[in-house]
Amino acid sequence: MAAKEDFYTLLGVERNASDAEIKKSYRSKAMKYHPDRNADNPEAAEVKFKQIKEAYEVLSDPKKRAAYDQFGHAGVDPSMGGGRGGFSGAEGFGDVFGDVFGDIFGGGGGRQRSSGVQRGSDLRHSIEITLEEAVAGVEKKIRIPVLVVCTECSGSGAKKGSSPVICTTCHGHGQVRMQQGFFSIQQACPTCRGTGKQIKDPCGKCYGQGRVQDTKTLSAKIPAGVDTGDRIRLAGEGEAGERGGPSGDLYIDIQVKQHAIFTRDGANLYCEVPISFVTACLGDEIEVPTLDGKVLLKIPAETQTGKSFRLRGKGVKQVRGGPVGDLLCKVQVETPVNLTSEQKAIVEKLGEALTTSGKHHSPQESSWLDSIKNFFTT
Repeated sequence: MAAKEDFYTLLGVERNASDAEIKKSYRSKAMKYHPDRNADNPEAAEVKFKQIKEAYEVLSDPKKRAAYDQFGHAGVDPSMGGGRGGFSGAEGFGDVFGDVFGDIFGGGGGRQRSSGVQRGSDLRHSIEITLEEAVAGVEKKIRIPVLVVCTECSGSGAKKGSSPVICTTCHGHGQVRMQQGFFSIQQACPTCRGTGKQIKDPCGKCYGQGRVQDTKTLSAKIPAGVDTGDRIRLAGEGEAGERGGPSGDLYIDIQVKQHAIFTRDGANLYCEVPISFVTACLGDEIEVPTLDGKVLLKIPAETQTGKSFRLRGKGVKQVRGGPVGDLLCKVQVETPVNLTSEQKAIVEKLGEALTTSGKHHSPQESSWLDSIKNFFTT
Protein backbone atom coordinates (compact mmCIF):
# COMPACT_ATOMS: atom_id res chain seq x y z
CA MET A 1 0.00 0.00 0.00
CA ALA A 2 1.37 3.41 -0.96
CA ALA A 3 2.27 5.74 1.87
CA LYS A 4 -0.25 8.43 2.61
CA GLU A 5 0.60 11.95 1.57
CA ASP A 6 1.26 14.45 4.39
CA PHE A 7 -1.99 16.17 5.38
CA TYR A 8 -0.38 19.63 5.48
CA THR A 9 1.00 19.08 1.97
CA LEU A 10 -2.41 17.94 0.75
CA LEU A 11 -4.01 21.18 1.93
CA GLY A 12 -1.04 23.29 0.87
CA VAL A 13 -0.45 24.90 4.27
CA GLU A 14 2.45 25.19 6.70
CA ARG A 15 2.53 23.06 9.86
CA ASN A 16 1.95 26.15 11.99
CA ALA A 17 -1.05 27.29 9.91
CA SER A 18 -4.01 28.77 11.79
CA ASP A 19 -7.50 27.22 11.75
CA ALA A 20 -8.68 29.98 9.42
CA GLU A 21 -5.84 29.30 6.95
CA ILE A 22 -6.59 25.57 6.98
CA LYS A 23 -10.31 26.14 6.35
CA LYS A 24 -9.62 28.62 3.54
CA SER A 25 -7.26 26.22 1.77
CA TYR A 26 -9.71 23.33 2.24
CA ARG A 27 -12.54 25.26 0.59
CA SER A 28 -10.38 26.18 -2.37
CA LYS A 29 -9.10 22.64 -2.97
CA ALA A 30 -12.50 21.03 -2.36
CA MET A 31 -14.00 23.17 -5.12
CA LYS A 32 -11.04 22.47 -7.41
CA TYR A 33 -11.18 18.67 -7.07
CA HIS A 34 -14.94 18.10 -6.80
CA PRO A 35 -15.86 15.37 -9.36
CA ASP A 36 -18.60 17.53 -10.88
CA ARG A 37 -15.97 20.06 -11.88
CA ASN A 38 -13.60 17.46 -13.34
CA ALA A 39 -15.68 15.75 -16.01
CA ASP A 40 -12.58 14.70 -17.97
CA ASN A 41 -11.29 12.52 -15.09
CA PRO A 42 -13.89 12.29 -12.28
CA GLU A 43 -12.39 9.11 -10.76
CA ALA A 44 -9.00 10.71 -10.06
CA ALA A 45 -10.69 13.89 -8.82
CA GLU A 46 -12.84 11.84 -6.43
CA VAL A 47 -9.77 10.17 -4.92
CA LYS A 48 -8.07 13.54 -4.44
CA PHE A 49 -11.28 15.02 -3.04
CA LYS A 50 -11.53 12.28 -0.40
CA GLN A 51 -7.88 12.75 0.58
CA ILE A 52 -8.43 16.48 1.05
CA LYS A 53 -11.54 15.83 3.11
CA GLU A 54 -9.68 13.38 5.36
CA ALA A 55 -6.82 15.85 5.84
CA TYR A 56 -9.23 18.64 6.79
CA GLU A 57 -11.17 16.46 9.26
CA VAL A 58 -7.93 15.74 11.12
CA LEU A 59 -6.31 19.19 11.01
CA SER A 60 -9.52 21.05 11.90
CA ASP A 61 -9.90 19.02 15.11
CA PRO A 62 -7.43 20.23 17.82
CA LYS A 63 -7.09 16.79 19.45
CA LYS A 64 -6.66 14.93 16.17
CA ARG A 65 -4.23 17.55 14.91
CA ALA A 66 -2.11 17.24 18.06
CA ALA A 67 -2.04 13.45 17.67
CA TYR A 68 -1.12 13.77 13.99
CA ASP A 69 1.65 16.30 14.71
CA GLN A 70 3.15 13.94 17.28
CA PHE A 71 2.65 10.50 15.69
CA GLY A 72 1.84 11.18 12.05
CA HIS A 73 -0.79 9.05 10.31
CA ALA A 74 -0.46 6.40 13.02
CA GLY A 75 -1.89 8.86 15.54
CA VAL A 76 -5.22 9.13 13.70
CA ASP A 77 -5.46 5.73 11.96
CA PRO A 78 -8.10 3.56 13.75
CA SER A 79 -6.42 0.39 12.53
CA MET A 80 -3.31 1.40 14.47
CA GLY A 81 -5.04 2.49 17.68
CA GLY A 82 -5.15 6.13 16.67
CA GLY A 83 -8.83 6.72 17.39
CA ARG A 84 -11.76 7.25 15.10
CA GLY A 85 -10.96 7.25 11.40
CA GLY A 86 -10.81 10.38 9.32
CA PHE A 87 -12.96 9.81 6.20
CA SER A 88 -15.73 7.40 5.34
CA GLY A 89 -16.05 6.47 1.72
CA ALA A 90 -19.81 6.16 2.14
CA GLU A 91 -20.19 9.86 2.96
CA GLY A 92 -22.06 11.76 0.28
CA PHE A 93 -20.64 14.74 -1.51
CA GLY A 94 -23.68 16.77 -0.42
CA ASP A 95 -22.58 16.41 3.21
CA VAL A 96 -19.01 17.28 2.31
CA PHE A 97 -20.07 20.46 0.53
CA GLY A 98 -22.29 21.31 3.48
CA ASP A 99 -19.05 21.60 5.48
CA VAL A 100 -17.46 23.75 2.80
CA PHE A 101 -20.31 26.19 2.23
CA GLY A 102 -22.29 25.90 5.45
CA ASP A 103 -20.99 29.06 7.07
CA ILE A 104 -21.22 30.99 3.77
CA PHE A 105 -24.87 30.28 2.98
CA GLY A 106 -26.04 29.84 6.56
CA GLY A 107 -26.74 26.12 6.74
CA GLY A 108 -25.20 22.67 6.85
CA GLY A 109 -25.82 20.99 3.50
CA GLY A 110 -28.10 17.98 3.76
CA ARG A 111 -28.77 18.50 7.50
CA GLN A 112 -32.06 19.70 8.92
CA ARG A 113 -32.29 22.17 11.75
CA SER A 114 -35.71 22.00 13.30
CA SER A 115 -35.13 23.00 16.92
CA GLY A 116 -33.16 26.23 16.42
CA VAL A 117 -31.49 25.63 19.80
CA GLN A 118 -28.28 27.63 20.03
CA ARG A 119 -25.69 27.96 22.75
CA GLY A 120 -25.35 31.43 24.24
CA SER A 121 -22.34 33.60 23.52
CA ASP A 122 -19.28 33.58 25.78
CA LEU A 123 -18.51 36.83 27.59
CA ARG A 124 -15.27 38.44 28.76
CA HIS A 125 -14.77 40.68 31.77
CA SER A 126 -11.55 42.25 33.03
CA ILE A 127 -10.82 42.60 36.73
CA GLU A 128 -7.96 44.47 38.43
CA ILE A 129 -6.56 43.18 41.73
CA THR A 130 -3.64 44.05 43.99
CA LEU A 131 -0.45 42.01 44.21
CA GLU A 132 -1.42 40.95 47.74
CA GLU A 133 -4.78 39.68 46.45
CA ALA A 134 -3.10 37.87 43.56
CA VAL A 135 -0.67 36.10 45.89
CA ALA A 136 -3.17 35.16 48.62
CA GLY A 137 -6.30 34.68 46.50
CA VAL A 138 -9.49 36.70 46.85
CA GLU A 139 -13.23 36.62 46.19
CA LYS A 140 -14.58 39.53 44.16
CA LYS A 141 -18.11 40.69 43.41
CA ILE A 142 -18.56 41.65 39.76
CA ARG A 143 -21.50 43.09 37.83
CA ILE A 144 -21.85 42.26 34.15
CA PRO A 145 -24.47 43.17 31.51
CA VAL A 146 -25.80 39.96 29.97
CA LEU A 147 -28.68 38.51 27.96
CA VAL A 148 -30.84 36.28 30.17
CA VAL A 149 -33.85 34.09 29.49
CA CYS A 150 -37.07 36.11 29.32
CA THR A 151 -39.15 35.24 32.38
CA GLU A 152 -42.39 36.28 30.68
CA CYS A 153 -42.25 33.67 27.91
CA SER A 154 -39.65 31.31 29.44
CA GLY A 155 -37.43 31.84 26.41
CA SER A 156 -39.92 30.76 23.73
CA GLY A 157 -40.34 34.29 22.33
CA ALA A 158 -44.11 33.76 22.03
CA LYS A 159 -46.72 35.67 24.00
CA LYS A 160 -47.94 33.98 27.16
CA GLY A 161 -50.66 31.48 26.27
CA SER A 162 -49.45 31.06 22.67
CA SER A 163 -46.76 28.96 21.02
CA PRO A 164 -44.53 29.19 17.96
CA VAL A 165 -46.01 27.61 14.82
CA ILE A 166 -44.48 25.64 11.97
CA CYS A 167 -42.72 27.92 9.47
CA THR A 168 -44.77 28.30 6.30
CA THR A 169 -41.68 28.82 4.13
CA CYS A 170 -39.58 25.78 5.00
CA HIS A 171 -42.44 23.70 6.53
CA GLY A 172 -40.49 23.13 9.70
CA HIS A 173 -37.24 21.93 8.10
CA GLY A 174 -35.31 25.08 8.93
CA GLN A 175 -33.66 25.16 5.51
CA VAL A 176 -34.53 25.90 1.93
CA ARG A 177 -32.80 24.70 -1.23
CA MET A 178 -31.28 27.12 -3.70
CA GLN A 179 -29.62 26.57 -7.07
CA GLN A 180 -26.15 28.02 -7.65
CA GLY A 181 -25.15 27.08 -11.19
CA PHE A 182 -24.60 23.33 -11.23
CA PHE A 183 -24.63 23.24 -7.40
CA SER A 184 -27.79 22.68 -5.41
CA ILE A 185 -27.17 24.17 -1.98
CA GLN A 186 -29.27 24.32 1.16
CA GLN A 187 -29.30 27.45 3.28
CA ALA A 188 -31.00 28.57 6.46
CA CYS A 189 -34.61 29.57 5.94
CA PRO A 190 -34.76 33.40 5.73
CA THR A 191 -38.19 33.47 7.38
CA CYS A 192 -37.47 31.50 10.56
CA ARG A 193 -33.64 31.81 10.47
CA GLY A 194 -33.21 28.04 10.54
CA THR A 195 -35.45 27.32 13.53
CA GLY A 196 -38.32 25.73 11.60
CA LYS A 197 -40.83 27.78 13.60
CA GLN A 198 -42.46 31.19 13.39
CA ILE A 199 -43.72 33.39 16.19
CA LYS A 200 -47.07 34.81 15.15
CA ASP A 201 -47.79 36.54 18.47
CA PRO A 202 -44.46 37.70 20.01
CA CYS A 203 -43.86 38.23 23.71
CA GLY A 204 -44.38 41.83 24.80
CA LYS A 205 -41.30 41.82 27.03
CA CYS A 206 -38.63 40.36 24.75
CA TYR A 207 -40.41 41.06 21.42
CA GLY A 208 -39.99 37.50 20.24
CA GLN A 209 -36.28 37.19 21.02
CA GLY A 210 -36.69 34.91 24.04
CA ARG A 211 -33.95 36.85 25.87
CA VAL A 212 -33.72 40.25 27.56
CA GLN A 213 -30.84 42.46 28.67
CA ASP A 214 -30.09 42.35 32.38
CA THR A 215 -27.23 42.86 34.85
CA LYS A 216 -25.93 39.97 36.92
CA THR A 217 -23.93 40.19 40.14
CA LEU A 218 -21.54 37.28 40.50
CA SER A 219 -19.02 36.18 43.09
CA ALA A 220 -15.73 35.30 41.38
CA LYS A 221 -13.18 33.29 43.35
CA ILE A 222 -9.68 34.30 42.29
CA PRO A 223 -7.23 31.51 43.21
CA ALA A 224 -3.93 32.25 44.93
CA GLY A 225 -0.97 32.73 42.60
CA VAL A 226 -2.69 34.26 39.57
CA ASP A 227 -0.84 36.84 37.51
CA THR A 228 -1.57 39.38 34.79
CA GLY A 229 -2.81 37.60 31.66
CA ASP A 230 -4.36 34.66 33.49
CA ARG A 231 -7.99 33.89 32.67
CA ILE A 232 -10.66 32.32 34.86
CA ARG A 233 -13.66 30.53 33.35
CA LEU A 234 -17.07 30.60 35.00
CA ALA A 235 -19.06 27.90 33.21
CA GLY A 236 -22.62 28.78 32.26
CA GLU A 237 -22.37 32.43 33.34
CA GLY A 238 -22.32 33.87 29.83
CA GLU A 239 -25.31 34.83 27.71
CA ALA A 240 -28.41 32.64 27.80
CA GLY A 241 -28.86 30.31 24.82
CA GLU A 242 -31.61 30.78 22.27
CA ARG A 243 -34.79 28.71 22.54
CA GLY A 244 -33.66 26.65 25.49
CA GLY A 245 -30.03 26.32 24.43
CA PRO A 246 -27.28 26.19 27.08
CA SER A 247 -25.72 29.39 28.35
CA GLY A 248 -22.26 30.44 27.29
CA ASP A 249 -19.32 30.87 29.65
CA LEU A 250 -17.85 33.95 31.31
CA TYR A 251 -14.09 34.46 31.05
CA ILE A 252 -12.47 36.79 33.59
CA ASP A 253 -9.15 38.34 32.51
CA ILE A 254 -6.83 39.13 35.41
CA GLN A 255 -4.86 42.37 35.63
CA VAL A 256 -2.56 42.85 38.64
CA LYS A 257 -1.93 46.44 39.73
CA GLN A 258 1.62 47.78 39.91
CA HIS A 259 2.98 47.52 43.47
CA ALA A 260 4.76 50.36 45.26
CA ILE A 261 7.56 48.10 46.58
CA PHE A 262 7.61 44.74 44.80
CA THR A 263 7.82 43.62 41.20
CA ARG A 264 7.00 40.07 40.18
CA ASP A 265 8.55 37.67 37.71
CA GLY A 266 6.83 34.31 37.80
CA ALA A 267 7.16 32.89 41.30
CA ASN A 268 9.82 35.38 42.44
CA LEU A 269 9.41 38.86 43.90
CA TYR A 270 11.99 41.65 43.63
CA CYS A 271 12.54 44.85 45.58
CA GLU A 272 15.22 47.49 46.04
CA VAL A 273 16.46 48.24 49.56
CA PRO A 274 18.36 51.49 50.25
CA ILE A 275 21.15 51.23 52.83
CA SER A 276 23.42 53.88 54.33
CA PHE A 277 27.08 54.33 53.52
CA VAL A 278 27.96 53.29 57.08
CA THR A 279 25.87 50.10 56.87
CA ALA A 280 27.51 49.20 53.57
CA CYS A 281 30.98 49.69 55.06
CA LEU A 282 30.57 48.11 58.50
CA GLY A 283 27.59 45.76 58.02
CA ASP A 284 24.39 45.60 60.06
CA GLU A 285 20.97 43.95 60.34
CA ILE A 286 18.13 45.85 58.72
CA GLU A 287 14.37 45.31 58.42
CA VAL A 288 13.00 44.56 54.97
CA PRO A 289 9.35 44.12 53.96
CA THR A 290 7.79 40.92 52.68
CA LEU A 291 4.16 40.10 51.85
CA ASP A 292 4.03 38.25 55.18
CA GLY A 293 5.45 41.12 57.24
CA LYS A 294 8.90 42.47 58.12
CA VAL A 295 11.99 40.26 58.44
CA LEU A 296 15.62 40.93 59.41
CA LEU A 297 18.21 40.91 56.64
CA LYS A 298 21.90 40.70 57.56
CA ILE A 299 24.09 43.03 55.51
CA PRO A 300 27.74 41.94 55.65
CA ALA A 301 30.53 44.49 55.89
CA GLU A 302 31.90 45.96 52.64
CA THR A 303 28.67 45.32 50.71
CA GLN A 304 28.67 46.89 47.27
CA THR A 305 25.66 48.66 45.76
CA GLY A 306 23.59 46.42 43.46
CA LYS A 307 24.24 43.23 45.43
CA SER A 308 21.15 41.01 45.75
CA PHE A 309 20.17 38.94 48.77
CA ARG A 310 17.76 36.01 48.45
CA LEU A 311 15.04 35.34 51.03
CA ARG A 312 13.87 31.82 50.24
CA GLY A 313 10.17 31.02 50.32
CA LYS A 314 9.13 34.68 50.55
CA GLY A 315 7.89 34.84 46.96
CA VAL A 316 4.72 33.51 45.33
CA LYS A 317 3.13 30.07 45.23
CA GLN A 318 2.08 29.74 41.60
CA VAL A 319 -1.48 28.89 40.70
CA ARG A 320 -0.39 25.94 38.55
CA GLY A 321 1.67 24.39 41.33
CA GLY A 322 5.37 24.10 42.00
CA PRO A 323 7.63 25.42 44.78
CA VAL A 324 7.10 28.79 46.40
CA GLY A 325 9.31 31.47 44.88
CA ASP A 326 11.86 33.70 46.59
CA LEU A 327 12.19 37.40 47.41
CA LEU A 328 15.34 39.00 46.01
CA CYS A 329 16.40 42.22 47.72
CA LYS A 330 18.80 44.39 45.74
CA VAL A 331 20.63 46.89 47.95
CA GLN A 332 21.36 50.43 46.83
CA VAL A 333 23.99 52.36 48.79
CA GLU A 334 22.82 55.92 49.42
CA THR A 335 25.24 58.83 49.21
CA PRO A 336 24.79 61.20 52.19
CA VAL A 337 23.30 64.61 51.27
CA ASN A 338 23.04 68.01 53.02
CA LEU A 339 26.27 67.45 54.93
CA THR A 340 27.41 70.00 57.50
CA SER A 341 30.90 71.50 57.40
CA GLU A 342 31.98 69.19 60.19
CA GLN A 343 30.63 66.13 58.40
CA LYS A 344 32.32 67.14 55.15
CA ALA A 345 35.62 67.49 56.99
CA ILE A 346 35.25 63.99 58.42
CA VAL A 347 34.53 62.57 54.94
CA GLU A 348 37.55 64.39 53.50
CA LYS A 349 39.73 63.01 56.28
CA LEU A 350 38.44 59.49 55.55
CA GLY A 351 39.18 59.96 51.85
CA GLU A 352 42.73 61.07 52.57
CA ALA A 353 43.27 58.10 54.88
CA LEU A 354 42.03 55.65 52.24
CA THR A 355 44.22 57.20 49.55
CA THR A 356 47.44 57.27 51.56
CA SER A 357 47.09 53.75 52.98
CA GLY A 358 48.17 52.18 49.68
CA LYS A 359 45.49 49.53 49.79
CA HIS A 360 42.70 48.99 47.28
CA HIS A 361 39.76 50.16 49.36
CA SER A 362 37.62 50.64 46.22
CA PRO A 363 38.06 47.44 44.18
CA GLN A 364 35.61 48.31 41.42
CA GLU A 365 37.07 51.80 40.95
CA SER A 366 40.63 50.42 40.91
CA SER A 367 39.68 47.75 38.36
CA TRP A 368 37.99 50.34 36.18
CA LEU A 369 40.98 52.70 36.32
CA ASP A 370 43.31 49.84 35.36
CA SER A 371 41.08 49.08 32.36
CA ILE A 372 41.23 52.73 31.26
CA LYS A 373 45.04 52.74 31.49
CA ASN A 374 45.27 49.54 29.42
CA PHE A 375 42.89 51.02 26.84
CA PHE A 376 45.03 54.07 26.18
CA THR A 377 48.38 52.26 26.28
CA THR A 378 47.54 49.49 23.80
